[in-house]
Amino acid sequence: MSEADKESARGSPGKGRHRNDIYGRLDRRSEDEEGVVPPIAAATVVLLRDAEAGPEVLMLRKNSKITFGGMWVFPGGKIDAEDFGTSEDPEVAARNAAAREADEEASILLRPDEFVWFAHWTPPPGLQKRFATWFFAAIVDDEHDVDIDQGEIDDHAWIRPGDALARHSAGEIDMVPPTWVTLYHLSLYTPCARILDHFRENEAKTYSTRVGKTGAGDRVAMWHGDAGYESWDANAQGHRHRLVMARGGFTFENSIESY
Repeated sequence: MSEADKESARGSPGKGRHRNDIYGRLDRRSEDEEGVVPPIAAATVVLLRDAEAGPEVLMLRKNSKITFGGMWVFPGGKIDAEDFGTSEDPEVAARNAAAREADEEASILLRPDEFVWFAHWTPPPGLQKRFATWFFAAIVDDEHDVDIDQGEIDDHAWIRPGDALARHSAGEIDMVPPTWVTLYHLSLYTPCARILDHFRENEAKTYSTRVGKTGAGDRVAMWHGDAGYESWDANAQGHRHRLVMARGGFTFENSIESY
């Protein structure tokens, strides 16, 4: 394996990249290419509560010594065989996994059948460990006390989505692109019931990510509808559905997808 491949497999940001750009090298275009690591099935649940200033979301900080260490995330993890129970339905397993992880990471007990599925994220083909993740949402009441184990999770916060984005822009917290885009989506609606109604009324979004680079050198995560998506060309002219991961900060550009 070349040094560049080793860097990609380690998830190193590389020269000129935003430190939260997790997507590795840009020369893999297919899951069938040599060395591409198959994505691991995973699930997460976005926990919401209403506060005086607006909806808040529970975020957890990963221990710096594990995968995505130091990142602020939603409760979640990989789907285990036991999460299927007696079902063969991957959505059932994903719901069970998200509920189990919320209990393990934050000591919050939830009913998986009450979750609202709103997105599924798959990273581009690459050499690094990758997670293809189901995203669910649920509202919790004030009776839930968050209790983290100081193991995989070393901190937590209830925070308004817009405030989390502002802190990321200021370089105060770290988060991966799917978390960033999810917070952007959440920030558009209030109160929490309206967020869930919006997700119920619209088809779950599928983000099969492709990454390119602009002429200015900025790496760009693109999704269906973006003019450069099919060709993996971040310089293509036309509609936008992308996250520009410039070294100085993330910028979401969208002219075609409904949020």
